[in-house]
Parts: sequence; C-alpha cells; structure tokens
Amino acid sequence: MSVSDWSENIIVANLQDEPALSDDLAGLIERTREANNPPSIVLNLESVTYLNSSNLAQLLDLRKALVDHNAGLRLCELQQPVASLFTVTGLDRVFEIQDNTAIALASMHIEDDHLSEYES
Repeated sequence: MSVSDWSENIIVANLQDEPALSDDLAGLIERTREANNPPSIVLNLESVTYLNSSNLAQLLDLRKALVDHNAGLRLCELQQPVASLFTVTGLDRVFEIQDNTAIALASMHIEDDHLSEYES
C-alpha cells in the first residue's frame, strides 16, 4: 500500500489485492484508533479486484473508527466486481463512493470546509 499525505487532515491510501489488503486495512484501523485526531482517509481501490467478508468487516471497522473521531472516509476507483458487491450488500448506502481520487478529495475538502464553518 502506498499512503500519501494529501493535506494535514487527509491521506490517500492506494490499496492492492490480497494478501496485502487485509494487512493494510488492519494498519489503517490501528493508526486511526491510536491517533488523537486521525486524518480523514481516501481509499483508492483501483487495484482491488475482489473483497471477501473479512475485508468488508475491516472496512466497516475503519469507517466506525473514523466516524468516532469525526473524520471522513471515501472509497474511489472501484472495479466493477467490487462496485457490484457494494450494491448487492447495500454497503453503497453506508460508504461514500466516488468515481476517482480527485472527486473523493474534493468532496472531502468541501465537507471539511462546511464543518469548519459550522463549528465557528
């Protein structure tokens, strides 16, 4: 997995298929839980062609950990089999899914700006 800091509050993680996927998601969950103020995360799934039930559970755990810290999560670049899995399971209504990384970052940036205005 390659992780890049897009900004102070947002990271982009480019995920790969198993066997790396489970370890990468576990690392992101741990990083989020240990941080006092974790960054929001954009997960680029362009290189992920299959998700198993454990991966879905990890994604839900990551989402919960981020929501608990008022941070966001976006998924993007889903391959058709992965996108279909989210639709069939109803998880497309749970996760915010964008077409590409640029749109995911823009939507997250807009949300951060909106929250900043609301908190002021």
